Amino acid sequence: MSKIGRTPISIPAGVTLTQSAREVAIKGPKGQLSVTLLSGIACTQTPEELSVTRSDDTRQSKANHGLIRSLLQNAIIGVSQGFTKTLKLVGTGYRAQAKGAGVSLTLGFSHPILQSAVPGITLTVPDTETIIITGIDKQQVGQIAAELRSLRSPEPYKGKGIRYEGEIVRRKQGKAAAA
Repeated sequence: MSKIGRTPISIPAGVTLTQSAREVAIKGPKGQLSVTLLSGIACTQTPEELSVTRSDDTRQSKANHGLIRSLLQNAIIGVSQGFTKTLKLVGTGYRAQAKGAGVSLTLGFSHPILQSAVPGITLTVPDTETIIITGIDKQQVGQIAAELRSLRSPEPYKGKGIRYEGEIVRRKQGKAAAA
């Protein structure tokens, strides 16, 4: 991870960073996030880029170095551009409907499943087979997408279920007819 940690992070226009003793607050046009620095990790900032340094070369410090650099990079991208995950519902009768700030899913169970929106995350339903999850926190966007996908993950025989856009589901052959 130390190779990742050594790469400086470019700061886009409109993003401001405020550093305290153990925390970096990142503010941009889409919102504000903060990243807590681990022990042995420090940040140095110039007007156009941010560098992350470590105090020693232990194995844990190298891992933390790359981790903090990646978290800072994701926070900067999040407050400037945001993150998006798109889910596709594949299967007969599988539908999504917008219900207030959340989503109501019909997935072949005896009841509809309601997923409410988390603060900072937007769930939109452009059509009945698509759910778009947007937000500034990459971890939260991915977590909500994974939770929705786990409600009915794609099965390998017919390919029915909830999948990420662009995800390839490996199909299995059904059992052969008896001769």
